[in-house]
Amino acid sequence: LVMHRTSPQGGCIYRKDRAEPSQKVFVREIGGEKWVDPTLGEWPENDFRLFAGDLGPEVTDDLLAQTFSRYKSFNKAKVVKEKRTQKSRGFGFVSFADGADFAKALREMNGKYIGNRPCKLKKSDWKQRGTNHSKSLAAGRGIQKKSR
Repeated sequence: LVMHRTSPQGGCIYRKDRAEPSQKVFVREIGGEKWVDPTLGEWPENDFRLFAGDLGPEVTDDLLAQTFSRYKSFNKAKVVKEKRTQKSRGFGFVSFADGADFAKALREMNGKYIGNRPCKLKKSDWKQRGTNHSKSLAAGRGIQKKSR
């Protein structure tokens, strides 16, 4: 199993032999505001993604990846963190290349302990959350990254 970090500060973990990050530009639109979200381009295209909720503060990208790496088509795992404090927000995402592994992981791992708490797994709905992916939209309209 060859794992790779997307950034030296931590970042998400993915299988280098299988999961290549997407080259698309992702534009998000919520409440009339549009911005480019570079973090969505870190994920492989056409993956099957789980939302992992109720994660404790001790759960890291490494622990989440280690937990799901037993599935052959495991691609990547990431715990979502607060920008300012870098503390876990209590949830993360896990990517699989194969729908059968995705379904098996959802069935087998839902309610199992990851760290100190049982996790709640469900199918991720990130594609429906104010996301469009289009290079022409981002490039043609000069969309700036949203600043906070």
